[in-house]
Amino acid sequence: MEPGEHSIGVLVFDGMKMLDLSGPAEVFSEANRYGARYRLTLVSVGGGAVATSIGVRVPVDADVTEASAFDTLLVVGGDQVPHGTVAPELAGAARELASRSGRVASICTGAFILGSAGLLDGRRATTHWQHTALLARRCPAAHVEPDALYVRDGTLYTSAGVTAGIDLALALVEHDHGPDLARSVARSLVVYMQRAGGQSQFSASLQGPPPRTPVLRQVQDAVQADPTADHGLEALAARVRVSPRHLTRMFRTELDTTPMRYVELIRFDMAKALLDAGHNATEAAARSGFPSYESLRRAFARHLGVSPTRYQRRFTTTGAGTRAARASR
Repeated sequence: MEPGEHSIGVLVFDGMKMLDLSGPAEVFSEANRYGARYRLTLVSVGGGAVATSIGVRVPVDADVTEASAFDTLLVVGGDQVPHGTVAPELAGAARELASRSGRVASICTGAFILGSAGLLDGRRATTHWQHTALLARRCPAAHVEPDALYVRDGTLYTSAGVTAGIDLALALVEHDHGPDLARSVARSLVVYMQRAGGQSQFSASLQGPPPRTPVLRQVQDAVQADPTADHGLEALAARVRVSPRHLTRMFRTELDTTPMRYVELIRFDMAKALLDAGHNATEAAARSGFPSYESLRRAFARHLGVSPTRYQRRFTTTGAGTRAARASR
């Protein structure tokens, strides 16, 4: 390695997500145009080429056992990684490479590989929003942060789903070369230096699985059937014929929340769906049971860190956005 170079090893494997590799690689390549000196080396167990998620085969530079020490180790993810046991040789490769790397980072479900290698124990971490709960169960010694786009814990970095690897790579570039160079890279790639809000704004639902207890399912059905009705604690308890204290205890025991927070999540989910369908924020608030736009805005700030309007601009379809714009005039 030449003086001044920053070596990055990327651990790849069959079934890896192509964007987990190409996204960060483009960031580092673009940074080189502005004066950085990153050098990427792809490594795999056995040193052979790997097949990516889109069927393209990617050549590999070295076997894990032949690779030198790296300044940064990146571990990519793959669609099948969370759904089975990480191969011992892959986990072992991550552990071996991490032991001789200055810092370690995972992209998306690559966190499961780090977890299987024991590298998340006692550390803060994240992964794709669809798999954060599973990661927390698989790695009980880790502290999983479900809403973060990426998490830094000392020299360990983990990122959320696929494109969050770009956010993470930009953060690494900023750490190495300062905000001005990182900002130039972001502008060149037409991406944000730091996206507003966490990854929960990309999730399909905040409600999770339906309640198992029949009484709690009755509450859910009642709110969904008429979100604008009175769903205060006393009204809900009377509707399902239990005391307010008992209903609160049931929510705490099964869902680890309160009845009122659960009602807000159902209404919030409905408001998101209405915004996705093209309704403006005022309409979404009224139809989903929020007393005002301001109360809906506060809910969005709490759960997503963005306003309803900003959320809609990011996720509505072109046609729906046109309808919403006309309705707001």
